[in-house]
Amino acid sequence: MTKPNIHPTAIVDPKAKIGKGVTIEAYAIVKGNVVIEDDVMIKSYVYLDGYTTIGQGTVIWPSACIGTKTQDLKFRGEKTYVKIGKYCEIREFVTINSSCHENSIVEIGDNCLIMACCHVAHNCVVGNRVIMANNVLLAGHVEIEDFAVIGGMTPIHQYVRIGKYAMVGGLSRVTHDVPPYLIGASVPFKMGGLNLVGLKRHGVPYSTRRELAQAYRILYRSGLPFEEALDKIEKHVESIDEVVHFLNFCRASRRGIIGLLGSRADLEQQETEEELEELMKEAEAELKEVRASAEARRELIQSSV
Repeated sequence: MTKPNIHPTAIVDPKAKIGKGVTIEAYAIVKGNVVIEDDVMIKSYVYLDGYTTIGQGTVIWPSACIGTKTQDLKFRGEKTYVKIGKYCEIREFVTINSSCHENSIVEIGDNCLIMACCHVAHNCVVGNRVIMANNVLLAGHVEIEDFAVIGGMTPIHQYVRIGKYAMVGGLSRVTHDVPPYLIGASVPFKMGGLNLVGLKRHGVPYSTRRELAQAYRILYRSGLPFEEALDKIEKHVESIDEVVHFLNFCRASRRGIIGLLGSRADLEQQETEEELEELMKEAEAELKEVRASAEARRELIQSSV
């Protein structure tokens, strides 16, 4: 049995459950309801709170803060949980809040890399082998499926889902669901096609990529209404597991599918942007009138002097 290696300046509540081979470095704080499984490395100044479980072999880097109270104003002191999977890397200054609503959970899967300064809010679920680059910000109730990659400085709107093997480019703004196996980026968000590099790296065969490419073209390039496009995919694309998952993901969308002109959610966003543009034009016109009136008043005063 390998005893935990706990630095004398670390503050570890005696009620916390500490596994074998755990290392807790200087000035880390571990509260009483925390469970740390075997071979976990807790770096200096880490703060672990709440009903939080850290999976075997995970490394948490300095100043990360996990399990603290949700920032959701609806929270009323319910018992909630955070679960971090096995062999994750959680880098510096990451914040992972606890959940909201009784017995709900924030969950990070196995073998995830969450880079510095990322934030995971209440009721989020992150799958296995997900990569979140620096400063990715997940709002509440976001779901990230397995093997997804999210580029840095990217906020994800609440209730959005990112599909498996999808890649979101950095400096994007994700307001609606990103279907699995695809790649996209920018503000406003634009889809670029299949995540070919990612699919090849994970050994997805050409025959599967071909069917997924056909599904993508029908959904994004055919000009068909959303439901008709999905029906056409179901009829004309081979029903392999990946295509079935693609269809199920799209049909289950509550936020709407991103980058798909004509979906209800995108039309609502377009209408909102048009309203804002009209308001800006009205404000500019009023400002011009005020400036013109002030200039006329100034000229009147100068002529009377």
